[in-house]
Amino acid sequence: MTLHSLSRRSLVALASACALSCAWTVASAAAAFDFSPEQKGRVRAEKDATAIQAIPKNFKFVKEGVFTVAIAPFAPPIATYASDAKTVVGFDPDYAQLIADALGLKLELLPIAWADWPLGLSSGKYDAVISNVGVTEQRKEKYDFSTYRLGLHGFYVRADSKITSIKEPKDIAGLKVITGSGTNQERILLEWNKQNIAAGLKPVEVVYFDDDAARLLGVVSGRADANFNPNAPQAYHAAKDGKIKLVGTVNAGWPLKSDVAITTRKGSGLADALTLATNGLIKSGKYTQALQRWSLLEEALPKSETNPPGLPKF
Repeated sequence: MTLHSLSRRSLVALASACALSCAWTVASAAAAFDFSPEQKGRVRAEKDATAIQAIPKNFKFVKEGVFTVAIAPFAPPIATYASDAKTVVGFDPDYAQLIADALGLKLELLPIAWADWPLGLSSGKYDAVISNVGVTEQRKEKYDFSTYRLGLHGFYVRADSKITSIKEPKDIAGLKVITGSGTNQERILLEWNKQNIAAGLKPVEVVYFDDDAARLLGVVSGRADANFNPNAPQAYHAAKDGKIKLVGTVNAGWPLKSDVAITTRKGSGLADALTLATNGLIKSGKYTQALQRWSLLEEALPKSETNPPGLPKF
């Protein structure tokens, strides 16, 4: 296996090139996505009596009549800042609003740094975290989960690439694939490569880039055959400018699964109500509408679960 890393000088040059050829603004992306603070197209839902009834009688929300949710505005289309640079928009905010509607509550979003959510949730600063948190067995020791989106990593190639499908280890044999160092997707890629070598297939060449802009340009410029990283940000770029296309997805917990979930305090009793609310939204079609609004239909769950098996400890 050949491991290739760009030098710092090359990375800087590549990033500079991307700033010229791939730069985008909220205004230029508005044609495909709504980044306005008003969010007039946001999907809304009716109260769900079954979910409301499942809220424990002794559960105390941070604010009476309000569903207080922590969210990290890290990247579109999951969560980012609107054109006013202060309103949080994206699929996770839309989904949080749907849950608040289903529970008959007002929604208050608290923007946070992603790394801060465990302490804030444990200390009672918010009722829940809706911010791309994956279910893991280690996290389940301290938190409860209600799943709401598939945890997917995606293989994306240049729009005119002859590669049409990457679904299993043999499909990456001999390819040059971008991924993130020290990540779960790297673990999957290296395990697939190990299986290929054992089967006598050509090794993969792993290419490491530090940011999404460089990864995008790496594929578009032909420096790599594919980018294997979290699906949602790549789906956003594919929908926005059409320069890349999806050719396969893999669950983040491969060979098991690790889906994305609402995170609540362990034993608070709120998780079951949130799971019921999500399943009601799935049944009504509101959930699908919200996913479609942000080009994330491939991440739709058929059913929400409370505390399902998650990514094991490695």
